[in-house]
Amino acid sequence: MKRRIAVVNGPNLNWLGKREPKIYGTQSWAAIWGALEKWGRRNEVDLDYFQSNHEGALIDYLQDASGRAAGIVFNPAALAHTSIALRDCVAMLPVPLVEVHLTPIQKREIFRHHSHVADAAAATISGFGPDGYFLSLALLKHLLQLSSPVRGP
Repeated sequence: MKRRIAVVNGPNLNWLGKREPKIYGTQSWAAIWGALEKWGRRNEVDLDYFQSNHEGALIDYLQDASGRAAGIVFNPAALAHTSIALRDCVAMLPVPLVEVHLTPIQKREIFRHHSHVADAAAATISGFGPDGYFLSLALLKHLLQLSSPVRGP
C-alpha cells in the first residue's frame, strides 16, 4: 500500500550547502531531496516537498497537506523557537508530524533550546544532519503502519 508523506522545510533551508557549512554541512537540498526520493521509491512512499521562508505560507501548506498526506516531516528551522502560530497549526493537524532539525538544538545558542513545535509533534529528531530526514521518514512510516487497521510483517 502506497503512503504519501509531505516533507516541509522552513526559512533558509533552501540555502543548504551554501549556508554556514560548518554548522549545516555542504550538502545541497537538491542532493538531499534526490536521496529522499530514492528512499520513497524503495519504501513505497510518495513524497511531496515544500519550502518557504514565510510563516503563513508554511501554515497554509501544512493545513492543506494534512488533507492529502498520511504524515508530515517538518523542519520549521528558526521558526520552531519563535512561532506559536506554527505550534498551534501542528497541534490541530489530523495526521502525525515529526519535527526534524539538522543540528542538535539543545547544544546550540540558548534561544534555540526550546521548540514550540515539539510538544505538538509526534516526535522530534535533532542533530543527525541530513540523516534526520531519513530517520523521520522511517519513524513516520512505522507510526502509520501501527495505526493502520491491518498489521503485517
